[in-house]
Amino acid sequence: MAFRLIDSGDSRITHVRGDIGKHFCTAQRCTLMAVSLLLAWSLAACVPPATPRQEELVVFAAASLTDAFTEIGEAFGARNHIEVTFNFAGSQTLAGQLTSGAPADVFASASDRQMQFAIDGERVDPSAVFTFAANRLVIVTPRENPGAVVTPVDLAFPGLKIVLADAAVPAGNYSLQFLAKASSDPAYTTTYSIAVLSNVVSYEENVRAVLAKIVLGEADAAIVYSSDVAGEQRDSVQIVEIPTDLNVVAAYQVAPVIDSDRPTMARIFVDFLLSPTGQSILNKHGFQRVRP
Repeated sequence: MAFRLIDSGDSRITHVRGDIGKHFCTAQRCTLMAVSLLLAWSLAACVPPATPRQEELVVFAAASLTDAFTEIGEAFGARNHIEVTFNFAGSQTLAGQLTSGAPADVFASASDRQMQFAIDGERVDPSAVFTFAANRLVIVTPRENPGAVVTPVDLAFPGLKIVLADAAVPAGNYSLQFLAKASSDPAYTTTYSIAVLSNVVSYEENVRAVLAKIVLGEADAAIVYSSDVAGEQRDSVQIVEIPTDLNVVAAYQVAPVIDSDRPTMARIFVDFLLSPTGQSILNKHGFQRVRP
């Protein structure tokens, strides 16, 4: 057996010939393959195992519930090892989305009218509906109170700039009910509602948008829920109380969505709202407690 090494010059390529050369190349290839396998195994050992995707519960909730439900979602999620995702908007918008087929697990409405809309659309079982909180109306002005509004009567002053939620929004509908009740009260006048509505410069699609107009100083007064000014916003506005006999109590209702992908967890969420823990969080954010 003969072999010779042939120097190819500057390229420095070595050619191996003969049987020994063949064995030499085979051994070299095996060594390279072994090194590659060891490297691959080492890299695989460094890659952490895939984290299972956390289960998600989708809750459609009235805009006025934003602060309270954000805290409730954190507490509920930690307790049940699930991520709670919220869609906050006007109840009428949410009910419309549900009846159009939007996927959700729970619907929390600020009005029984919008809950009925979801029932009629066959997205909610009427036997599964519960009232979980109550709210009431207040008048708010910017902190400086440029319109000098100190009583509900002052809303009828000519030239005042008022913002209300749209009549299709629960807060807007409740506001109209308050104005109608006041117009029949001897302490006001029969034209009170007309005078107040003539001062309205904007109708908003949800109550949070109404409050934002006041905080930004874009209007002199507005009607919102008491819960809307129970937290940090309280220092940004002045509050004018509406007499109890003229006020309107807003009943909040909740129910699992019929075709929820997580029906058991949806029912547990409803139970949590009615539990002492859920009620305590709601009360902290300005909502009135309800008896389960």
